Amino acid sequence: MTDAAAAETSFLPVVVAIDGPAAAGKGTLARGLAARLGLAYLDTGSLYRAVGAKLLAEGGDPADAETAAAVARALVPADLGRPDLRSEAVGTAASQVAANPRVRAALLAFQRDFAASPPDGKAGAVLDGRDIGTVVCPDAPAKLFVDASVEIRARRRMEELQQGGGDAIYAAVLADLKERDARDRNRADAPLKPADDAELLDTTDLGIEEALERALAIVQRKTGLAVTKQA
Repeated sequence: MTDAAAAETSFLPVVVAIDGPAAAGKGTLARGLAARLGLAYLDTGSLYRAVGAKLLAEGGDPADAETAAAVARALVPADLGRPDLRSEAVGTAASQVAANPRVRAALLAFQRDFAASPPDGKAGAVLDGRDIGTVVCPDAPAKLFVDASVEIRARRRMEELQQGGGDAIYAAVLADLKERDARDRNRADAPLKPADDAELLDTTDLGIEEALERALAIVQRKTGLAVTKQA
């Protein structure tokens, strides 16, 4: 390798890929890791939620493949700040459009560009979603697959919805998560599954801080990154 090539390689951003099902805690961990390690953060699920939200707001059908793909191609960063992204209806729509290969293709470039050129001159990026380690950034040096029992995930999601002022019934949230899991895991394009080299982190019995410390230890072991901000 030439000196110039070595120098270029040394400045490549570090990518941390975090995957897992809904309400497993991956978003909380990804944000925490980004803050502690001084990295940029992208919740890739918000891209699909933004597509779902725009479709619903325009009276569209998330199952309409062509309309969903057109919305995805027209997505802009400002759409990620919509106030309705966390609603259950939008979450269901997001899971539906995420199974659309044309939607996934439209959003893939956005995610890879973010990882390759993190904003604000950050040294790297943390991306969380369903297929970051398997499809979006398969060469990421650090990959985590975060999971928890579906019952615990349903409890967490119900509490999140209630804290946001919404009405949530445990049985309905549990049924929705099971349906979403089946759709995400069984879709033909980029199904939810751990990358072969991903580290598994089960958060069923872990508090937020304990889960973050375990995730941090894994990422530091894989990347050599130092903590830039203490908890």
